[in-house]
Amino acid sequence: MSTFPEDELTPQPNPAIGGTADAPASTEIQAVPPGTGEPVLFQHWEHRPPQLVERIPHLGHCALLGFFAALALLLSSVAVSLGLHFHLYGINTREKAMQDIHYTLGSELILYLVTFSIAWFVFPILWQKSFLAGVQWNGIKALRLRVQLFFTAFLCFLMAILSGLLIKGPKDAPIDKILHTPGAPWLLFGFGITIAPFFEEMFFRGFFLPALCTACDWVNEKINKTIPPQLDEQGHPRWSQSAMVVSALFTSLAFAAIHLTQTGNSWGSFALLLCVSLVLSTVRLTTRSLAASVLVHAAYNFLLFAIMLAGSAGFRQLDNL
Repeated sequence: MSTFPEDELTPQPNPAIGGTADAPASTEIQAVPPGTGEPVLFQHWEHRPPQLVERIPHLGHCALLGFFAALALLLSSVAVSLGLHFHLYGINTREKAMQDIHYTLGSELILYLVTFSIAWFVFPILWQKSFLAGVQWNGIKALRLRVQLFFTAFLCFLMAILSGLLIKGPKDAPIDKILHTPGAPWLLFGFGITIAPFFEEMFFRGFFLPALCTACDWVNEKINKTIPPQLDEQGHPRWSQSAMVVSALFTSLAFAAIHLTQTGNSWGSFALLLCVSLVLSTVRLTTRSLAASVLVHAAYNFLLFAIMLAGSAGFRQLDNL
């Protein structure tokens, strides 16, 4: 999806009036003073070819990232199969592996690391800029807004507490079974405030959300035959408000859907995740900083685990939760 600036029209000397193309007698036709009513004759214009400006990331980049993820998923599946073959952690079936914290987090970590390791080297070649610049990381702005961002995470945390009081989730959710594995709560704690927020935000708010914004605007431009706006000072797209609203909603639906099985298909949890994702998308779009949404996501997860830690006596009495 590309942006074409308006054609530039440049006056050129006409060899037919006293000169050649290489050495014209006069480089321009003298303008007639205003008010004489005499037109300027024999003025020649040349159309310069428009310069292609690419809006990144777009849906094609998301598809390429999905291909990298498919390769990483294949590698992760091979790693799990090898672990089962050698009875790693005493597990020899995939059913048991799906409930073991080492296999679930290990396979997810392989998926994340392999996918974005490939992306880290491939996309700068396509974008002609660094990977973090392409996804609009903007860490300095996130640090500058850290107080406001943590307050935003706290509001999401209060929303989660209220949701838990109003809508009780299922007791036999897959995440609850994993939590009762020895050492699992601490592993999830570390994973949930570092790796998960970073890579989930990288995909959903770094690639998917901006790609949908660009796609929505592109469709609107084609329908209404309008010219796309120029990129901003940092070379990033300028999106319409309607595109951002629609894209934030679709991104949040996808974000909540992938976590639905972890919470036992609880619609209360789905609604909460949808609302939290809308907040994260709003943070990403308003600050133009992916690091900002990562910080809010990590702080939100930290608060959730902190209250679990306090309510279960250091994860020793999980039944109290």
